[in-house]
Amino acid sequence: MSIRRFLVVSLGNPGEYRDTFHSVGHLALESLQRKFPNEQPTFASERHGKKAVLTSSGSKYTLLQSPTLMNVSGPWLAKAYKEYLADNGLTADEVGLVLVHDDLEEELGVVKIRQWDRSHRGHNGVKSVLASLRKDPQSKWARVSVGIGRPTERDRSTVSDFVLAKIPRHAKGIIDEKASRGLYDALADLEKKWESETPKEA
Repeated sequence: MSIRRFLVVSLGNPGEYRDTFHSVGHLALESLQRKFPNEQPTFASERHGKKAVLTSSGSKYTLLQSPTLMNVSGPWLAKAYKEYLADNGLTADEVGLVLVHDDLEEELGVVKIRQWDRSHRGHNGVKSVLASLRKDPQSKWARVSVGIGRPTERDRSTVSDFVLAKIPRHAKGIIDEKASRGLYDALADLEKKWESETPKEA
C-alpha cells in the first residue's frame, strides 16, 4: 500500500521547560506550520492518546506536539499511534510515523533523517519511544533530528543545564529559518524513499 498520511510527532517538555533547547522539536513543527499555513492549520488542542495535544491536522500531515515530559514520551506515543490508525481506518503501511527531536551532535538548526532504530545516544525521550514502540516489517517509521549544538564541556550536569536553557531570540531565528525547510525536505525525502520500497501491484 502507498503512504496515505504522515503522523509527525515532536518531543519536548511542557510548562516552564517548553521554551528550551530540549523542546526544539516543538519549535520545528510550529515553524513548518507557519511556512505552509494553507496546507497546515494553526495548532489547536485535540485529544490523542487520551491526552490534550497541540495538533495541526492537514490533508497529508498530522503534526502532534507530545504533551508528556520528555523522558516518558514512549507510552503516550504508542497509545496515540495505535489510536490514530484505528480512528482513521488505516494500516501500518499506509501511515508514515516521523519522530522529531533535538540533537546535541549537530549544529543549530541542522536537520537530519535518522533510522528509527539507530542508537538513542543518551537521549532519554528517544530511548523511551524506542522501548515503547516495536517496529514490524510493514511499519514506515523514521526519526528526524534538529541540531542544537553542544556545550564545550561534556559532563552530564553541563549538558543537562544546556538542553534545559531558554532558547535565545537569535537562536530561535536560526531554528525557524533552517528547521522549517529542513523538516519539509526530510518529509518529502522519506515519502520518496518509502514509496520506492512499496511493492508495485501487478
